[in-house]
Amino acid sequence: MLNISQKNVRNQIDAPLFKSLRRIGKYQSHGVILRMLSISAFLFFVVLFLPWTQNIRSRGIVTALHPDQRPQTIHSIIAGRIEKWYVMEGDYVNKGDTILFISEVKNDYFDPRLLERTDQQLKAKGMSIESYQSKLKAIEIQLKTLKITGELQLEQTRNKKTMAELKVQSDSMDYNAAKINYDIALEQYKRMEDLYKDGLKSLTDLENRNLTMQRAQAQKISAENKLLSSRNELINAIVELSSLDAQIQNNIAKLESEKFSVLSNVYDAEAALTKLENQFSNYTIRNDMYYILAPQDGYITRAIQTGLGETIKEGEEIVSIMPSNFQLAIETYIKPIDLPLMERGQPVRIQFDGWPAIIFSGWPNASIGTYGGVVFAIDNFTTTEGLYRILVRPDPNDEPWPEALRLGAGTNGMILLKDVPIWYEMWRQVNGFPPDYYKSYTHETAKEKVKRSKE
Repeated sequence: MLNISQKNVRNQIDAPLFKSLRRIGKYQSHGVILRMLSISAFLFFVVLFLPWTQNIRSRGIVTALHPDQRPQTIHSIIAGRIEKWYVMEGDYVNKGDTILFISEVKNDYFDPRLLERTDQQLKAKGMSIESYQSKLKAIEIQLKTLKITGELQLEQTRNKKTMAELKVQSDSMDYNAAKINYDIALEQYKRMEDLYKDGLKSLTDLENRNLTMQRAQAQKISAENKLLSSRNELINAIVELSSLDAQIQNNIAKLESEKFSVLSNVYDAEAALTKLENQFSNYTIRNDMYYILAPQDGYITRAIQTGLGETIKEGEEIVSIMPSNFQLAIETYIKPIDLPLMERGQPVRIQFDGWPAIIFSGWPNASIGTYGGVVFAIDNFTTTEGLYRILVRPDPNDEPWPEALRLGAGTNGMILLKDVPIWYEMWRQVNGFPPDYYKSYTHETAKEKVKRSKE
């Protein structure tokens, strides 16, 4: 009774007549409550000193340990039109198996004899290069012959010049001798004329001396004329030598110019040949790209492009494939404040979506349905959500992960840290402190850490 009313009916009721009222009257609840509170306080005090494993909770997904073992999409390197499918979704394919065939959609590659015609162009361009090279060899032979012939002609002209120089010297000496003879004959004539005037010599002697002087003068004039003619021949020889040398150099220059012109044609032809070879290689490789092949063993999971006759662009996704051989791992994310607590080889307890589990956060060993893992890699940069990615692989010393586990399944992980009393964990949570970071490493622990870092 709450005794809210001002009227009391206790005196109007005969309590012994009612069994329930008799029992209520005898029951003393304050003693029971006190005992229960005492026991609860004792148990709570004992629980405060129980060990508690600090941990970091994080959500993640199942993935593959190595990048080449994760699901991937197959792209088309060239643009084309879907002509035929060789697989269906769910089919198993080996590496190199044909997935589909596409046809050409660009008009530059429509010619069915494109490779054959390109090969003919290659051969024609190669023959053109050989022709230029033959012409180049002929020009080099002409240059060699011209240089030899020109050198002989120049040598001949030089000899002619030398002969003219020697002839000038000889004629100059004859002219000097004739001049001396003329001077002597003139002096003798003058003395004879003086003697004739004095009557010492006859007119006949005078006339004979005059005749001798006239002969000496004639010889002098003839020698001088011969000397001038020799000098003229020397000048002609010099002019001829210069003209011949200029002509030979001009001919050599013309041949050199023609040679370099042919070389330029050769280089242009070689460049065109290289371009054609590149095109031929590209065409050959492009023909092999009409068949889309499986890059590795796996299962065709989804056809992104469907139907026949549809066109696809360069680099467009066609199908997705799941590798058949892979090692499971977990991709989970933690907050930046928890990153200093992470290290490689750190133990992790994992609950997989779809696998029932009973989890005790502070007592991972008492949890049921969880699996063990170790931290394998830690990213050095955050994601777009501001979290750090942690890669966890199976613990080789724990129970193997379920065989039916598939990539993409969700996980709930507990990254295990230090063991502390429950009262300390409660105090830390109330004050908002992070989990303990510093650890006391023994000599054996240090050795294990060094060994783990080398792995």
